[in-house]
Amino acid sequence: MPDIANRVMAVRQHVDETVAAAMARLIEEAPDFGLNRVNPLAFARTNGLGEQESIAAFLHATQHGLFELSWNVVCQSCGGVLYQAESLQGIDQHHYNCSFCALDCEPTLDETVEITFTVDPRIRHIAAHDPDSLPLWDYTRQIFWSSGSDLPEHLAPIVSEVVLDAFEIAPGARMGRQVQMREGVAILFDPVTHSSRFLEVSGEPAEGQRLSIELDDAHQAGETLHVAPGPLMLDLENRTNRRTMPILWIAGKTLEAILTRRVPVLTAKRLLTHQTFRDIYRTNVLDLNQRFRITSLTFLFTDLKGSTELYERIGDLAAFDLVRSHFQLMHQVVSAHGGAVVKTIGDAIMATFPTPAQGVAAALDIRKVIDELNRRDSRDDLFLKVGLHSGPCLAVLMNERQDYFGQTVNLASRLQTIATPDMIFATTPVVEDEEARTLLAARGRSLHGTTAFLRRLSGEIPVYGIPA
Repeated sequence: MPDIANRVMAVRQHVDETVAAAMARLIEEAPDFGLNRVNPLAFARTNGLGEQESIAAFLHATQHGLFELSWNVVCQSCGGVLYQAESLQGIDQHHYNCSFCALDCEPTLDETVEITFTVDPRIRHIAAHDPDSLPLWDYTRQIFWSSGSDLPEHLAPIVSEVVLDAFEIAPGARMGRQVQMREGVAILFDPVTHSSRFLEVSGEPAEGQRLSIELDDAHQAGETLHVAPGPLMLDLENRTNRRTMPILWIAGKTLEAILTRRVPVLTAKRLLTHQTFRDIYRTNVLDLNQRFRITSLTFLFTDLKGSTELYERIGDLAAFDLVRSHFQLMHQVVSAHGGAVVKTIGDAIMATFPTPAQGVAAALDIRKVIDELNRRDSRDDLFLKVGLHSGPCLAVLMNERQDYFGQTVNLASRLQTIATPDMIFATTPVVEDEEARTLLAARGRSLHGTTAFLRRLSGEIPVYGIPA
């Protein structure tokens, strides 16, 4: 296999040896199926590795030509991939339709956009690099369903109870077959064109029924056709220039049980809050006109108290070195807890975390390392104010960098301004998070509730002090 050892060696410069070794084994030994749309969280779990470092390894691997990253819009109902893009910029529609479920899907970064990695064809060619050559069920499993669908590699053995028939139709060809229909609803769905027809089967049994359906690239979805129980002659015509593979599914609880099995995935939200991603993909993440909704993200703002006086007291050079050391420590702690520093603003930082618990853990450790920095330099005048808030926001492009916008961001920023050197301030969505509360209890931290007015925000809000 070409140049794998050298490329893995380059990845080893950034991650632990055990992670790099597991990645090398994956490339060299995994079946083709295991190298298509790799879920880095599943990779970590299978190999007993940390999720954060596994994600970092795959990101570095994309830089060294081992894997290709893709952004997949996934239907929350069935787990099907509705659209695959090479970058977030490629997801340029406000809604994507799942014709299997007859549902519209908004691409939200924490719910419907997953990140996967496929081996680079120059490193190892796998069948999924040429999807039209895959057999019907392999195509359906590897190309239609996402990395979050908890389905086996081979679908055929588990679908016998939920499939009436399946067809492979060459470009421009016709196919006819008799199917025995039974009362209920059937879905004729083609995973290639993403077109579907819903067959409502009801009434008295009938003979001599015939139904003609054309498959094209118009992504037709949701049309309901009525047929009676009994034999149905199904005539299908493929009007595309690709092979189509319509499958006649039996709708019901059995199918639902198969489709709703899920495993955790790397969401776009988590990727954007990973420090390695922000370090590697500094620009060109979003288009200027794109706005992506995130239903919940945790923001941490910090600021050095009295930094102006610090410069006056110890001089510019010493103060600059001290502030720089503080920034380095902030980056290390934020990254260690699964977050990312979005930007620095003067002597302040803005960081994001996928969950409130990660933000709380980082805030506590940030205060701890600042205390250690004071002790190291035999000083007691370096104080940090910290504010935490969780809520919905928009991922946007601002000042040529990926950033966040919305009231959640504003509130978190204002909260930091009223924090004190001995109290981290957090809001209700943070302290009511179950994992965050468990963490605070384990660290022996009690909450001190109060209310506060925040500048430029209307009304008084409840806030909670967490002893540093």
